[in-house]
Amino acid sequence: MTENAAPAESQDLTPVAEPVPQAQNAGDGAPATQPPARKARGGRGRGNRAGGNAPAPGADAPQRRAPRPVPPALEQLAALYPQLFGAVFRPLKRGIFQDLMAAHPEAFEKDALKQALAIHTRSTRYLQAVAAGQQRHDLQGQPVEAMAPEHVHHALVEVYKRRQGRGQDDLLPRLRARIVDNIEASGLTREAYAERVRTRDEAANAVLDEAFAELAERAAKDEALLRTYEASGQSVEAFADMYGMDVRAVTRSVVSARSRLAAAKAAAEAPEAPAVTSAPEAPEAAGDAG
Repeated sequence: MTENAAPAESQDLTPVAEPVPQAQNAGDGAPATQPPARKARGGRGRGNRAGGNAPAPGADAPQRRAPRPVPPALEQLAALYPQLFGAVFRPLKRGIFQDLMAAHPEAFEKDALKQALAIHTRSTRYLQAVAAGQQRHDLQGQPVEAMAPEHVHHALVEVYKRRQGRGQDDLLPRLRARIVDNIEASGLTREAYAERVRTRDEAANAVLDEAFAELAERAAKDEALLRTYEASGQSVEAFADMYGMDVRAVTRSVVSARSRLAAAKAAAEAPEAPAVTSAPEAPEAAGDAG
């Protein structure tokens, strides 16, 4: 089902990626126009004798936009594959358009199916699933492909753009933390990650640079803790107790620091690979739509 038919979305960033995600609200109906108010005599309207000049209830409230109609092809997809297009959205494997056309050659018109997939994969609920780093699924609902880190990144940024400003909470710190986690989970160097995710969006690039700075600060703290821990000769439990720290936090920092050091050592010892030029991967929505 599409986002418009879905229940109210959470304010959390956990999911909407596409990788590479675009806006979903195009095509919503315009607010209904209100007739001009009749000019009041003596500063009062006829219906406000008891209430002075107080506006009618809801007069200043924003008009609710009419929901966009659900394309028949998307309704059909939800009926055929509720595990993918139903109450829970799951990321789709790349090439899902071709799989659907092969499985249902007479059921879908090519352009209608492409439009339905584009609407679905650009919805906030779908992008939330991508931003959570969920695996991609085939038509049987089985996970078949890991989500690329750049797709997770772009989904995180897009969901943030849609959510920020709707409430009073500042979601930017949460976005930076999620990007830091994605960088670490990717196993990529700073340069490799940046090459995959940088765009012409200067604001998004600035958030990326802030995330890199936050990651560097976290890495420095983890390595300092690792040195102190190793010099202590204590077990993780005893070390955490000695410094009044949480055992899980200490374990996480030690493991992270050792992993970074090992990766840096391996990268330094590895022979330099020849440069390979390849075309950038298409955005998620475009790739899923065929």
